[in-house]
Amino acid sequence: QVQLVESGGGLVQAGGSLRLSCAASGRIFSPNAMGWYRQAPGKQRELVASVTTGSVTDYADSVKGRFTVSRDNAKNTVYLQMNSLKPEDTAVYSCWLRLWTTDNYWGQGTQVTVSS
Repeated sequence: QVQLVESGGGLVQAGGSLRLSCAASGRIFSPNAMGWYRQAPGKQRELVASVTTGSVTDYADSVKGRFTVSRDNAKNTVYLQMNSLKPEDTAVYSCWLRLWTTDNYWGQGTQVTVSS
């Protein structure tokens, strides 16, 4: 019943910026956290950034200082502002939602490609 829909992915040159958005809909009870995962071909899936209902944020070391995650609780929407993009940021980025403490959901993902 829960659906996550991402938008904002695309192709950008190194040093550029992109802003990803994810809107959650459906039966959303007791949202606990939202964020963004990414996975590049042949690499492990990685939690890039997250934000709790209380607005506590966390980032992977590789994106600290460049990415900013934010959340609009009223609209059940999470954003990822990506600045100073590098080719190694190229991956499929998936929106993540946690309900209660154990129920996790992911969107279908959006491709981000950073060229040299």
